[in-house]
Amino acid sequence: MNDFTFFSPTKFIFGREAIDALGGELSKRFFRKALIVYGGASAVKSGVLKRVKESLDANGVAYEEMGGVRPNPELQQVRAGIELLRSSKCDCLLPVGGGSVIDCAKAIAFGADYDGDVWDFFDGKAKITKCLPIAVVLTLPAAGSEGSASCVISNDAISAKRGVGADIIRPILAFMDPETTFSLPPYQTAAGVTDMIAHICERYFSGQGPALVTDALAASLIRTLIASAPKALADPRDYEARAAIMWAGTLAHNDLVGCGRASSAKTRAGGWESHALEHELSAIDPKITHGAGLAVVMPAWMRYVVDADPSRFIAFGRDVFGIAPADSSDESVKAAASETINRLQEFFVSMGMPRSLKEFGLEESSIDQLLDGLEKSKGKVFGAFKPLGREDARAIYKSAF
Repeated sequence: MNDFTFFSPTKFIFGREAIDALGGELSKRFFRKALIVYGGASAVKSGVLKRVKESLDANGVAYEEMGGVRPNPELQQVRAGIELLRSSKCDCLLPVGGGSVIDCAKAIAFGADYDGDVWDFFDGKAKITKCLPIAVVLTLPAAGSEGSASCVISNDAISAKRGVGADIIRPILAFMDPETTFSLPPYQTAAGVTDMIAHICERYFSGQGPALVTDALAASLIRTLIASAPKALADPRDYEARAAIMWAGTLAHNDLVGCGRASSAKTRAGGWESHALEHELSAIDPKITHGAGLAVVMPAWMRYVVDADPSRFIAFGRDVFGIAPADSSDESVKAAASETINRLQEFFVSMGMPRSLKEFGLEESSIDQLLDGLEKSKGKVFGAFKPLGREDARAIYKSAF
């Protein structure tokens, strides 16, 4: 196990009617006015937004609203939010939704006190040193943004999607009621579970060898998701299944399953290769759901890099699926590693996730555009499990069609 620093400042309030504690928690921290950030009509139709406002009103916390945040949140929405926050003099951010809404709120929170354009942070021209407090009402478990140090924003003008990370942008509060997820469509539920598993795998396959405690936590979380997802899809009101998915999503991305797996105590575990490859998909087509894109590119990446360290795939297959090589021969090890990847992809497909990039309406002719964006965001060589160049990425994309 390598050296690590684990920091998780978020207070999680989890369970039925957790939202009702919102106003009191903000009030006792002396917040006076919140900027509520949300997406489409679901927050209104579900009654969650109404409950949020009622809790704020009951505790004397004023608020402004900004709705309409899209999936794969766009830079212009962030800029508009910054202007609204400045003019309304809100002292905290209150995103109500999933990762897209939370990431939009995060970018508003650290961009509000910056004199330049907020894209500077994503373009590597500025570092995050200040951030307004963020309290989250989570209604779509997937990205883990309610406890993470990450934020990803799209810039449609240049067909780019980039992320930043800093501990200062971790939310201070997260209100998590599994009942708010009962109305999620099956596709969103499945894409969310896929994203959670990808967050774990990005750290598990970090190129740093085993870390016994962390590896056991990672495998346990994935087994829980594999067991719970079919139950939630079969019965959307299965509270225990929804609760397991919601909490697993948080633990998948608050860096717990990266402890001891990074190359140094100051870096995040893993090379995040699959996320980098997927971000370019939704950069050129924002309608592509992040988790769905990962369902295609992550198995493709795995098949391309498996020979760099088959032992990691053998450990993963054993602890998650109960797969073990018949013997120690290279042929048996290779077969077990291949079965592991196939089983993972088949689970994604069983939930209704795509198997091929063609299912998004993409064509192989778009690969060069994907590669250009990837090189701008990740450089000429990227990856921790196995270094990847432009032609490696081309081969992965091509194999995913």
